Amino acid sequence: MDETTDRAAAGPGTGRAREVFAVFLKLGLTSFGGPIAHLGYFRDELVMRRRWLSDRDYADLVALCQFLPGPASSQVGFALGLTRAGWPGALAAFTAFTLPSALALLAFAMTAASISGPVGTGALDGLKIVAVAIVAQAVWGMGRTLCPDRARASIAVGNVAVLAVVPGAPGMVGAIALGALAGLALGAGDAQPPGGRVAMPVGRRQAGLALAAFAGLLLLLPLIAGQSQALAVIDGFYRSGALVFGGGHVVLPLLQAETVVPGWVTADAFLAGYGAAQAVPGPLFTFAAYLGAVLGPEPNGVAGAAIALAAIFLPGFLILVGVLPFWDRFRKMARAQAAMRGANAAVVGILGAALYTPVFTGAVGDMRDFALALACLVALIAWKVPPWAVVLFAAAGGAGLALAG
Repeated sequence: MDETTDRAAAGPGTGRAREVFAVFLKLGLTSFGGPIAHLGYFRDELVMRRRWLSDRDYADLVALCQFLPGPASSQVGFALGLTRAGWPGALAAFTAFTLPSALALLAFAMTAASISGPVGTGALDGLKIVAVAIVAQAVWGMGRTLCPDRARASIAVGNVAVLAVVPGAPGMVGAIALGALAGLALGAGDAQPPGGRVAMPVGRRQAGLALAAFAGLLLLLPLIAGQSQALAVIDGFYRSGALVFGGGHVVLPLLQAETVVPGWVTADAFLAGYGAAQAVPGPLFTFAAYLGAVLGPEPNGVAGAAIALAAIFLPGFLILVGVLPFWDRFRKMARAQAAMRGANAAVVGILGAALYTPVFTGAVGDMRDFALALACLVALIAWKVPPWAVVLFAAAGGAGLALAG
């Protein structure tokens, strides 16, 4: 990473909401591969190309959102919009990144359409394969910036081992905590000021109100859910969003318990929607739009999709807003800087572990798949091809491999 990029920083008010909306709409249309891959897309577009903030600041946001419950990649996007254009930017980032996949899944729910045939399934396989290249590029780039010495490189590798023993969201949270402790113990590099201030237009009063709303809704909704089916839907989806760490696939068992167990959605419909969710870009939490649309009891359809979507995202954003002011102060303390350098190295380890599983193991089945993944990686790194074009190339390549048998 060059020194200019590392010093890059942005504060609220330096951009406009429409600029944020346009950038995140592009990301919402092209960010295939799940939350870990989304972080790679965000970094490529906003850190490397547009230089809205530095790698160090970006990793700070990633580390924070991994600590918190909710959809991690969407929380990162929300915070990036907030840093660029204030509250309108945060709303623009969330709306633009979420809308494409939500509309696609709503359309699937309303039409019961499905993708079949060798070309369609092959293209979907190609979209999984391109995630390998995206995440590999992110691991390489962030590793060079955030693990430049033996101490931080060791923290990253050590946390890959942690995730090998304790996989999933608990392992991720534990890896970041251990990385922070190791950073304190080892120093994790020479003391230095943060590489730029990620200013957030969130005061302590606003943060306190957000935390109070997060906890209040979590406690109040179960008490009033019996008054109407709409409140019961809000309660189920809000609880799913509030109690899941790491986002992505981790939310599926919670959603299954909230929709299939009470009989609102059939098991077959749930699995069909989950399959469709893998075919669209953007956050996996938009699976809630599909579920809200196919609910047996009303509200369902468009109204059910909107209610479910708002309810599942709301808790993650409330707790993020509640923590942001204290996070910025924390990261400026001398000892906190050492802890954050260790935590940032841990983020590289988390990305490295995810590169192997589920990204590589879930996408690469044979040498042909591996060759396509390498071609995508070379296109990204050596040829500097835009990620959206590499996604199209991978989809076409996957379809071609399927036709070739």
